[in-house]
Amino acid sequence: MPKVLVTGASGQLGSEIQAISALYPQYTFTFADRSMLDLGNLCKMEDFFEGKIFDTIINCAAYTAVDKAESESDLADTINHRFVSMLSKIAKAKNIALIHISTDYVFDGKNHRPYVESDPTDPQGVYGRTKRDGENAILSVAPANTIIIRTSWVYSSFGTNFVKTMLRLGKERDSLGVIFDQIGTPTYARDLAETILEILPNINNRTPEIYHYSNEGCASWYDFARAIFELSGVECNVNPITTDQYPTPASRPHYSLLNKAKIKNDFNLSIPYWRDSLKQCLNTLGETK
Repeated sequence: MPKVLVTGASGQLGSEIQAISALYPQYTFTFADRSMLDLGNLCKMEDFFEGKIFDTIINCAAYTAVDKAESESDLADTINHRFVSMLSKIAKAKNIALIHISTDYVFDGKNHRPYVESDPTDPQGVYGRTKRDGENAILSVAPANTIIIRTSWVYSSFGTNFVKTMLRLGKERDSLGVIFDQIGTPTYARDLAETILEILPNINNRTPEIYHYSNEGCASWYDFARAIFELSGVECNVNPITTDQYPTPASRPHYSLLNKAKIKNDFNLSIPYWRDSLKQCLNTLGETK
C-alpha cells in the first residue's frame, strides 16, 4: 500500500487532505505538523526521514504570513526555500514522488491575461520571492515524479482565512471597505485536496512539471466579500476601496489569474466555479442562509 507523507498537516490544505483521507483507503497517510517536523530546524530533517519509507510527499508546509515575511525574511526563506530544497534532495535520493504547493505571488501581477506556467516570474515581496526560490530549488535538484502546483487565494473551513475573517467582521460591523483593484480567483482548499489525491497515481514525469490550479472564474477581493455575505445572509455593506487606501507592508499582485488548461488537459480534470465552492465551504461552516 503506497505511503504518503503530508507536511504542513495542520494548515488549511493539510487539514483538508486529512479530512478526506478516509475516502482514499488505498494509501497509508502520515500527517506531519511542526511538532513532528520542525520546519525551522533543517538539521533534524534527515533524522525525521531516517528509517521511514514514503512513496509520495505532499508538501503543504509554508510560511504564508505575507506581510510578516517582510520583517521575518530569514524564517520565510528557511521554510519556503531551504526546507523545500532539502526536501527535494531527500525525494531524489530516496526515489520519492513530490507534490509541492506554490503560489500566484511568484508573478508581478502586471499581466492582462491569465498566467501560464511558462510565464516569467517576478515576485514583488519576500513571501513571493521565497516561494519562487523554493520552486527553483526543486527545478535545480530535478527529482523525478515531481510536480509544483501554484494556487491562489486559498480558504477553507480550517484555520484562519479571508472567508472566516469576513464572516466575523461582517457580524461585528455595519460596513467594510474591501479592495476591488486586485483580481484573482479564490481557491477552496477542499477542491485542491481532492485534486491532489485524484491525480497522485498519474504523476509520472522524469523532470519536475509546474501546474496552475484555482477554482474557475475570477473576482476581486470586493467581489469575494460580497459573495460571502450574500451566500451566508450576513447583512453588511461592502464598500470598494483601492489598494493604496489599504496600505500593507508587502506588495500584492494586482492581477494574478492562473490559466489552468495544462492541469485540466494532462489529468482530465473538471474544476468547480469559485462561487459554487464558496457555498460548499459555507455549508460546512454552517454559515449559509
